[in-house]
This record gives sequence, structure tokens and C-alpha cells, in this order.
Amino acid sequence: MPEYGDHIDQETFEQILEMDDEGESSFSQDIVWKFFEQAESTFRTMKECLASRDLKELSQLGHFLKGSSATLGLSRVKDSCEKIQNFGSHLDATGNKPEPDDDVCLKRIEQTLKQLEEDYRKVEELLRDHYGEAAK
Repeated sequence: MPEYGDHIDQETFEQILEMDDEGESSFSQDIVWKFFEQAESTFRTMKECLASRDLKELSQLGHFLKGSSATLGLSRVKDSCEKIQNFGSHLDATGNKPEPDDDVCLKRIEQTLKQLEEDYRKVEELLRDHYGEAAK
């Protein structure tokens, strides 16, 4: 199995792979492909929520995608999602300090979403390569 650096937690991803039947990977691949669909849909909704300034929904979307990405071991994606969850809840990136200014929170989410999409594209490439399919 290749090294994924800080993009994918090898141990967590290997636990997903262990669920596959011997000699085939359709179970884990299905989970990963469903995540790709879920992430793309969530990114679109996040952009809509940014435009409508819906911090509460952005926080919930960050939380939702954080859980899915953590399950697969997508470390950097998970970390960005957690930041979006925190910013949407009027907190700093760590979730420890309040940030009452909506504009500051929205700007931070906008910046983090760009990083999230970059990190997502990288793990998508790595995982599609793992399963022998070219990235879209």
C-alpha cells in the first residue's frame, strides 16, 4: 500500500480495506465512491450557504462531512471540516475562543472551503489511483 502522507491516515483506511472480501475491493470502493458523491454535494451546498450567510447550516455541514471523512481516515479533509464547523458556530479554528463577528466567520469559512476542496482533490486522486481509476 502506498504512503499517503498527512492526507490519509493509513491505519484508519486499512480498517476499511479489511472489510473487503479476499481478492476484491468492491465494498471499500463503494464506500469511497459514496463519499466522493457526498463531498461534492456538500461543497455545492456549502457555497450556497456562504452566499446566503447561513452560519448555522455551514457548521452542520462541516460536522457532517467531518464524520464521513474521519471514517475513511481523510485527515486533512476532516481537519478543514472541523474548522468550518467551528467557524459556523462563531468560534475560532480550534473551537476554543468565541468569534461573534459573522463577517469574520464567513471569511474564514470561505478561505477554509478553498483549502478543503484542494485537500479533497488530492485524496480523490490518491484513492482513485488506489482503485485503478483516473480522477475526474
